[in-house]
Amino acid sequence: MKPFLLGCNGRGVQHAPGSPPSIDEQFRMVRSSGVFDFFDRMPQPGQESEYLRASEKHGLPMLTGLWTYTAGRDEALLIKHLRLTKDALGECHNIMLYRDHADGHVLNDDEVVNFYRLAYEESQRLGIDITFEVHIYMWSEDVRRVMKVAEKVRQEGMPFNFLLDHSHVLIKLENPAEQDLCGIREDVEAGRLVLDPFEPGNIVDHWIAENFTLWHAVRPVAPNGPINQWAHHPDGRPGRACQYPFLRPRPGEWHSDWFAYKLEPTKEVVRKVLRAHLNRPDSRLRYVTTEIIDLPDYGDGARYSLFEHSVALAEWIRATAQQLAAERCRPTEPAP
Repeated sequence: MKPFLLGCNGRGVQHAPGSPPSIDEQFRMVRSSGVFDFFDRMPQPGQESEYLRASEKHGLPMLTGLWTYTAGRDEALLIKHLRLTKDALGECHNIMLYRDHADGHVLNDDEVVNFYRLAYEESQRLGIDITFEVHIYMWSEDVRRVMKVAEKVRQEGMPFNFLLDHSHVLIKLENPAEQDLCGIREDVEAGRLVLDPFEPGNIVDHWIAENFTLWHAVRPVAPNGPINQWAHHPDGRPGRACQYPFLRPRPGEWHSDWFAYKLEPTKEVVRKVLRAHLNRPDSRLRYVTTEIIDLPDYGDGARYSLFEHSVALAEWIRATAQQLAAERCRPTEPAP
């Protein structure tokens, strides 16, 4: 298989969610695991020098990182972060652009493209890449918009660079309430939008076929999974169901029943992404990251080790990639 680089999201480098170890210890943990190629996080504000020292000390680059932005307010912040990525020897900055403009209106597709153009042009001057992500709360939570924006970006002579985080698609599967949050329920029920990665014509297959994924963020999630009963947002809302344990939780580590088969949609997407990467000489995939993190919509409040699950997920990704490559190289038996 053509090489891809495997990174660990920095928010997942902790055993007890909400109690991360020191920055130096985080880098040591990721390096010592022996399964990751890089540390996925932009140096955090006020801690830039600590991140850079730890990265150099442990020989673990920060190749990717991300930030959330609001159009009409954060354009200067975007430029600052792109330059910080370059200064930290990063290669790719992921952009999570909120659905709403600073003045409160919902961004239209042209406004999303304008923000993409600003980021893309500055990234090209710096010699790094950007990606736009499919993500809840963002312009892309309505997953139907992804191809519309991608086509507009391409019409303007730019490549569309995508971060595929399938957890933000699969959270909608078998979940009418989640579908209602972004207005896709009618299309799902009518069969015009297919979310199930095992069904023909599903939207993830469409994106994979477009070959615009530079970065695949792998987070285990269960269709219609349990909300995060152990964490709430500041306004009192419980966490959404964007994360499901990758390993069977030990007694007391998880608030709900756990079933291994519910991980199969996540695993199927990973297999499809890796298989496409293997079979396409022009594959654009460069980064794969484990995304088992804290925060209310994910693993905040959980009592299982985020890092233990991250390492197990990374080991599974590597083993799956090797298995797919071996299957491709296996000679076919002659017909009888």
